[in-house]
Amino acid sequence: MTIRKYLQLFLCFISFNSVAQSQEKSTLDLGDPAPPLRVGEWLKGDPIQQLEKGHIYVIEFWATWCGPCIAAMPHLSKLAAEYKDKVTIIGVDIYKEESTPIGKIKAFVDSMGSRMDYHVAIDDSSHMVEEWIVAFDEKKNGIPRTFVVNADGQMAWIGYPKDLDTVLQKIVNNDWHISESQKNRNEEEYFQKLQMETIYFLNQYMNEPNLLLSKVDSLLKKEPRLKHAPYIPVYIFSALLKIDQKQAYEYGKNILTEPDKDLADVSYFFIRAIQFRAETSSLVPEIYALGADAYEKYRNADNVKISNLSKYYNDMASWYWLANNKPKAIETQQKSIEALKAKRNLLLKT
Repeated sequence: MTIRKYLQLFLCFISFNSVAQSQEKSTLDLGDPAPPLRVGEWLKGDPIQQLEKGHIYVIEFWATWCGPCIAAMPHLSKLAAEYKDKVTIIGVDIYKEESTPIGKIKAFVDSMGSRMDYHVAIDDSSHMVEEWIVAFDEKKNGIPRTFVVNADGQMAWIGYPKDLDTVLQKIVNNDWHISESQKNRNEEEYFQKLQMETIYFLNQYMNEPNLLLSKVDSLLKKEPRLKHAPYIPVYIFSALLKIDQKQAYEYGKNILTEPDKDLADVSYFFIRAIQFRAETSSLVPEIYALGADAYEKYRNADNVKISNLSKYYNDMASWYWLANNKPKAIETQQKSIEALKAKRNLLLKT
């Protein structure tokens, strides 16, 4: 699949969720009273009948199949311990398949042990999805999704669990301003819409690399915030691969070494861009070295769960080899063999 197709799929995903949300009109906003807690069954911790005023609650929506949700659980457990007398964290399993038995979800929760050390429940016939996710216009953002209810029973913040540290500290210290949080939320929604429109616009120029770079430059001058969109470097890198591979390498290397940048999506699309270009053109060793580095960055991302680790390492090893880094290629190929053995042993046990 071409890089254009991957970006089109991303565009379709955003468009689908935006259309779906426009049909599911939001009814609540930050500052409104929190909806009731309506769960089907408690899997961990003492049951909580209702959200009491005078106490702070974190409602975390997750699913067993959600890699980023699982990655966030140790962090939530740490916060639950840090604020145990002031904040109650509740993980609510949603979007489970009807055929999934509750026992399977309970077994997952038990297997997490101290890495999921807070209250855990299962949604009650999608009540939590409808009264929280849909009511606050959050379905488009998927999961994990975190809601914080302040001591006055108001919805104070909605976002990703990785951003909870500062939020909780301010809410506990009565230093949180809901109006400012609402302003930030509105800006995020605007930026998401802007990204959708940008992808649709730039996809028209994927076969004209020089013109594509010109369009990207014009967009960034008009809206500098787009520089932080994960797909902008992908358009630039893909165009440079067709124009000047050495320049593409230097650009890609700078992007992958930027501090404090979430590189999971960028690395993934860099990999796909290199794979696609390799099908039609010969690539210099530096590009394969960059691709191998992108593999490493993607592999180490907190929110990534790779289903076939053996193949992943095997592909990475082949790029190290093409980059003339034979020691690293052999080392990575050994990891592929070890992952394959681990997968085989797991299958033998089941």
